[in-house]
Amino acid sequence: MNKLRPVDLAREHGISPQAVRNYEQDGLIPPAERTPSGYRVYTELHVVALSAFLALVPAHGYSIAREIMRALGTGLLDAALTAIDRSHAQLLRDRETLDSVAQAVVHLTSTPDAESTAQRRRVPFSIGNLARRLGVTAATLRNWEEAGILVPQRISGQRSYNADDIRDAELAHLLRRGGYPLDQIATVVEQVRTAGGTPALSAALENWQRRLTARAVAMLSAANKLSDYVAILGITGQQVATEEA
Repeated sequence: MNKLRPVDLAREHGISPQAVRNYEQDGLIPPAERTPSGYRVYTELHVVALSAFLALVPAHGYSIAREIMRALGTGLLDAALTAIDRSHAQLLRDRETLDSVAQAVVHLTSTPDAESTAQRRRVPFSIGNLARRLGVTAATLRNWEEAGILVPQRISGQRSYNADDIRDAELAHLLRRGGYPLDQIATVVEQVRTAGGTPALSAALENWQRRLTARAVAMLSAANKLSDYVAILGITGQQVATEEA
């Protein structure tokens, strides 16, 4: 088996020797062997481990990648697999949220009927008017405000909702009916505000879709690298044997 210096391992993966040492210190790759004079020596095990970790980061994020590698480093295969499962579940939730937001944006940007157009022009809305428009209670709108979904102005102490507020309330109402919690809705509505409205959000959603696709592809690549690492560690059979016992 080839013996590698930190610089050799670093060069093969396009990182610095200090990064290699940091990853070892953080438990992301196995401890290096040491020469009698104290110099680090790496082997094929470290090559495979580092390849796996670097592939995991774009797929699952640094925090989960670290959790996976540390778990495998101590032989806790199930813990590593659970972290991977959570990450895949989060990706699925992100996809479902993206689909729901995209549908809501299509609804909001579709041609409104005459009554809806007239209502939009009669701004600002009071909390009562907006509640009646959406078919919800004023208490519901106050809850949305507490969650950061709505940020109405105050005129003489009374809440006043402008056209953007109405758009945010309609989007929140659609997502709420889809079963989304208020904290997730608040995040989506903030993205609408930051994007500059629903038309700009459509472009942002396309970018979001591209990022999710890239992440999913990265997960495929990371799975192959991680499988190689698990195999060289030899913990697959041991783990199964332990569970069956």
